[in-house]
Amino acid sequence: MAEHTGEKTEQPTPRRMEEALKRGQIARSAELQTAFVLLGGAVALSFAGRETWGRLVAAMAQTLGHLHDTPLTLAALPGYAISGCWFLIQCAGPLVLGTALAGLLAGAIQNRFNTASEALTPNWSRLNPAAGLKRIFSVRQLPVTGLVLLKFAVILGLTYSEIRAVLNDPIFATSVSVGRLAGFLGETALRLLLRIALALLALAVVDYAYQAWRTHRDLMMTREELKEELKHTEGNPLIKAARRRRRTLTRAQSHALVPKADVVITNPTHVAVALRYDRKTMRAPRVVAKGLRLQALQIRQIAQQHHVPIVENPPLARMLYKHTPLGGEIPVSLYAAVAEVLAWVYRINRYRYYAEEQQA
Repeated sequence: MAEHTGEKTEQPTPRRMEEALKRGQIARSAELQTAFVLLGGAVALSFAGRETWGRLVAAMAQTLGHLHDTPLTLAALPGYAISGCWFLIQCAGPLVLGTALAGLLAGAIQNRFNTASEALTPNWSRLNPAAGLKRIFSVRQLPVTGLVLLKFAVILGLTYSEIRAVLNDPIFATSVSVGRLAGFLGETALRLLLRIALALLALAVVDYAYQAWRTHRDLMMTREELKEELKHTEGNPLIKAARRRRRTLTRAQSHALVPKADVVITNPTHVAVALRYDRKTMRAPRVVAKGLRLQALQIRQIAQQHHVPIVENPPLARMLYKHTPLGGEIPVSLYAAVAEVLAWVYRINRYRYYAEEQQA
């Protein structure tokens, strides 16, 4: 029934999954990216926050304390600009580095450390405003909208609970210095940032699981699509069946020639090659049958039934199987080795070959 209705009931093939990966059609969660960036920033501030705060306080004290004796001339401006930039890098560097690394890590994890070449190619249809509005107001966006609302609710709830806890802290009931109050508020803000980042990370994991399920569902195939895919990857079933029939027929014909072979050279169990040489009609010995494993066993059994000599010579058997096609002449490089084997066969069966020559 699904084959006629076009319903996607079949699992995606490895080829379809690989093509989707090249196109960049993979599970992606913007919430996971946001959560990683927030968490990276919070971790960076937890390690470098005190030092950064100390730099800011020291810089402010130095600036305010030396306003009266600081020369404001054009010649001094480049030095002030350089020192200001260096100060900004020292203060903002840990935060920028932490968030950047976290964002890159989140993107790499979602992309499976793969660069989608087709996704990097400009697609001008994405700039179509009508298509963009259609995506925004589509049914597929409802779960995303719900997740955004839930995210805001979580942020507001955590912020409210943290503010209530802070307002009840004893620090506001006593007289404290500005530095201590600033440190307390900084620790509170960092703690709130960590809680929000962890909560968003939990929501992001749920969102990523949903995106993975939806992407997998989009990649599923109808039975007709699966048949076409198998034709491309494995070939047309009719052609494959015809090839199998030809191979079976060729194998049967070659096995039928084993009783007429002069010798069967084996590996001894994995390879078997049957040779025949007629000095009157052939320039060189020919391979009339060859096979591996089960076929080799069948060739040996036929040879035993018809009293065809079997010679164990693993190197020669492998070389003959590898370098000589079925029905073809042996290569010149193997003439000497095969001649030794045939000479031995002729010696042990000289009466048989003498009788055949007399009959001919």
